[in-house]
Amino acid sequence: MKKTKSMYLRQVSVMLGLIALCMVLLGAGFFSLAYRYQLEEIKDTLDRNAGFISSYANAALTKGDSLTEEDFVTYIRSAVLLSDTTVLVCTTEGEIFCAAGSNLDRETFTVPLQNVSVPSWAVNQLLKTGSYSGMTSFNQLLSGRCYVTGLVLSPLVQDSSGELVSSGIPAGLLFVAADTTAVLDFLQNTVQLFFITALAVLLISLVIISITVQKMVDPLKGMCAFAHKFAHGEVDARITEYANRSDEIGELAAAFNAMADSLAQAEQKRSEFVANVSHELKTPMTTIAGFADGILDGTIPPEKERESLQVISSETRRLSRLVRRMLELSRLQSSERVAAQEQFDAAEVLLRVLVSLEAKITEKALDVQTELPDGPVMVWGDPDAVTQVCYNLLDNAVKFAAHGGRLTLKITTKGGKAYIAIGNEGETIPPQQLTHIFDRFHKADTSRSTHKDGVGLGLYIVKTLLNTYKEDITVTSQDGFTEFTFTLSEV
Repeated sequence: MKKTKSMYLRQVSVMLGLIALCMVLLGAGFFSLAYRYQLEEIKDTLDRNAGFISSYANAALTKGDSLTEEDFVTYIRSAVLLSDTTVLVCTTEGEIFCAAGSNLDRETFTVPLQNVSVPSWAVNQLLKTGSYSGMTSFNQLLSGRCYVTGLVLSPLVQDSSGELVSSGIPAGLLFVAADTTAVLDFLQNTVQLFFITALAVLLISLVIISITVQKMVDPLKGMCAFAHKFAHGEVDARITEYANRSDEIGELAAAFNAMADSLAQAEQKRSEFVANVSHELKTPMTTIAGFADGILDGTIPPEKERESLQVISSETRRLSRLVRRMLELSRLQSSERVAAQEQFDAAEVLLRVLVSLEAKITEKALDVQTELPDGPVMVWGDPDAVTQVCYNLLDNAVKFAAHGGRLTLKITTKGGKAYIAIGNEGETIPPQQLTHIFDRFHKADTSRSTHKDGVGLGLYIVKTLLNTYKEDITVTSQDGFTEFTFTLSEV
């Protein structure tokens, strides 16, 4: 549960963090752009006003008028009223002799002006570069923070072409300032509104994200609970609440149910396997113990002891075969690799196995009929594994064939596959048994129950070996003739 809760918190935190980051970046970009735009507007306005005043002052200086005359002062006051700016005119040393505007500190700027000067750093920069601009209050000469533009005033002279140009001789300094308090207040109010809006968005997002993530986490919690139930032995537990969803949760629920079905089947097969093994081991062990006890306690007379010992020996060998087959089957099932395949003659392997069973065939007087190609049938595979397949099938065919019956071996080729068929005449296997004939320990049909030498693993091993090489095997049984056919890939 802790991991699920941590996942919920991580998802909510990440989503809210992304939303907050996006809003911060968007807000920072918007405010930066708005601030720069407002300052550019103020700067352009001040540059125009400063240009107009500078032109008028330069023209007056050219005519020999003084900047302290009433006409110039009146012009400055009119310009201030029209443009809502503050104008300072000073000497090249910075001493102010004309000031007008709403941003003047009235306690400092008394009429007439006495010992009021622009800071030296502003004067020096203006004289050095010919212009000045920036946010300042001129050491509290101006009320509030203002954006200030400065120009040098000088008389005009005619150049060689007769046009009037600046003489370059400073006769005074002009500073035009505009109050930025309104701009800063607007930005401050906008920032406050933005943060309130951002907080509301984050709260709404928190609710929506919490509900969404909770709906994602709840199915996982439910599946985790089902997994715990399944792990504690409730193999019938299935997820039904989310199985009909058409999204990934539904797919996960369907996959979980499929896995549970597969594990339940595997558990059932395991239980059946244990029961079958127990049964197969119990029968011969009971027989061995019974005859041994009979010999020891004298229940079996001395003249019957040899016969009883033969039964004990037969059952012991049966136990040995069962254990050997089970070990062989375990190796096949646990192996994760396929033996290196090579080319070999399938007909030669089949005939070699047939020769090895000659004694059993002769004992039952079987009529062996073969339909083999004239030349070799070259196939891919593991010769040892195919030999075991052929031996198991032929041994079964001989074992369950009727005395004096027919035993058939046939090899045909088609579509890049070699089909090896082994058949025998005997009792017909019922159709309901054919679907289980390759199961482990399957000996339920009458024909096999009479043969106690079998352990019911031969055909299962055959199918396991062939499936390892992606080959197939089929069986038919009609009118007293049973035939097994398996495939191998041709070279």
